[in-house]
Amino acid sequence: MIIAVVVVLVAIAAVARFMGGKRRSEQLRERFGPEYERHLAESGDPARTERELADREKRHSKLDLRQLDDRERETFRHRWTDVQREFVDDPNRAVDHADSLVNEVMSARGYPVDDFEQRAADVSVEHPVVVQRYREARRIAADNRSGRADTEQLRNAVTSYRELVGALLGDEPGDGRNGHSPRNSARNTEAQP
Repeated sequence: MIIAVVVVLVAIAAVARFMGGKRRSEQLRERFGPEYERHLAESGDPARTERELADREKRHSKLDLRQLDDRERETFRHRWTDVQREFVDDPNRAVDHADSLVNEVMSARGYPVDDFEQRAADVSVEHPVVVQRYREARRIAADNRSGRADTEQLRNAVTSYRELVGALLGDEPGDGRNGHSPRNSARNTEAQP
């Protein structure tokens, strides 16, 4: 009788653990969306992907992130408008300035900015859709520095950087997962490439 009870309890615990793990997997897949899929495609291992994303959440929770004050946000918005205007005359330089401005905004928010992959991983916790565009913008910026990016690619890079800047400044509607650029302010639609 005791053995039967122990077997039943072990079975219940195993089912509960399985269901909890499955629920956690679904939560990570839903939370990280395309970032989950990207990492899974790279690793080919769902358990490794889930460990990585869970580690990102833990690391992110330990970051000393802060919201920018109104003056800081307005200064960065103004500088972003300048980058967009610069695109008309010098798309190459505008992409470089957009990349630098993203780093400055991230640093001001408290994100470590020394390593791109770590920056992208940290941002992916709050902005898993926008971070995909950030990765693409960085790739285009690198191609631009070696003379391999055309004007349309540069425009796409600036648009992607704009989405990340909007998300980091808090202009992005919701949690930044929709992948759309901010549209709630006239200042965000001025001089867009």
